[in-house]
Amino acid sequence: MNDDLTLIVGGRAMSGWTSIRVTRGIERCPSDFEIEMTELYPDDVTAFVIQPGDSCQVKLGDDLDITGYVDRFAPAITGDSHSIHVIGRSKCADLVDCDAEWPGGQIMASSALALAQKLAAPYGKFTDGRPPSPITVSTDVTDIGVVIPQFNLMLGEKAFDIIERICRFCGLLAYDLPDGNLFLTRAGKVEAASGFKEGINVQSASLNYSSDQLYSEVMTFIQSVDTFMELGDDGNLIATSNDPNVKRHRRKVVIAEHGDSDFSVAKRRAAWEVARRSGRSRQLTVVTDGWRDSAGALYAPNTLVQVDLPSLKLASVKWLISEVTYLRDGQNGTTCSLTIMPPEAFQIEPILLLPAYVDVQPAAGK
Repeated sequence: MNDDLTLIVGGRAMSGWTSIRVTRGIERCPSDFEIEMTELYPDDVTAFVIQPGDSCQVKLGDDLDITGYVDRFAPAITGDSHSIHVIGRSKCADLVDCDAEWPGGQIMASSALALAQKLAAPYGKFTDGRPPSPITVSTDVTDIGVVIPQFNLMLGEKAFDIIERICRFCGLLAYDLPDGNLFLTRAGKVEAASGFKEGINVQSASLNYSSDQLYSEVMTFIQSVDTFMELGDDGNLIATSNDPNVKRHRRKVVIAEHGDSDFSVAKRRAAWEVARRSGRSRQLTVVTDGWRDSAGALYAPNTLVQVDLPSLKLASVKWLISEVTYLRDGQNGTTCSLTIMPPEAFQIEPILLLPAYVDVQPAAGK
């Protein structure tokens, strides 16, 4: 397959880029690209002109990979060359950059999906006659979470910051799709047609094993009136979660937030700490010599892949792609760099959406 990057702006397509970087991930939003080419006819006044703010699409071969806007256009000259450098991001850049807005600043009775749709609704409108390109929000999750009775926007808070917080509360990931729209999902539902095997399709690989952020036990406490522990732990301890793979005694204490009436969030937090830290203690970076798996599909974030790297002491395991970067330049040719970790590394932290704060009431007669 002849994989080239095509940038489409204003209905016109430009290919033949000499340097390409396109990055997508489940823990980054928006997706972004950075491309460069040598302009063959710098004196041609009819040449293709790109303006910052232009709507654009990035295609890799025949596959759409980013739909968004040009952020920066940087032409440059030397004594014997003329080049252009283009940087852009997906449509969800507006959610990340801009402050949240909603009439009255109060959103009532909305699920995570409905709330994200309402916060995305103001964006994708133009004043220069272009047709609107709204940011839609979709999900493949049936149990999307509870309906939030009331949510009040804080002035100056970014739209995506709110969406991400709501998604964490509901155990969801939020990232953008190739069409530029926002997607709410959970980790590890799709498997690639092929993975990465040493001696077959791995140019280079490195695996970072770590233990400095692991704990043998995570204990969740509530701060009660028994501050000096006269009653032992019984009056304060909520839950304990152990990591059997940590052989040295190492304790981490988590303090429950006010407002967690039955301590359900605090209990889940202890288990989350152990699982996520265990997943993050094994982070793999793989560079392969193409952008596609054996079925011809682009490697994509939130995709399970089989990995077999005996030289790195990693027998065949099924891990999750968290980030993928498609690369091409004159020195290394066409490559793909992927960050891969165990699926438990992407469990969502249980949080209280609206933690309560204890008010100190004055005593009677004061």
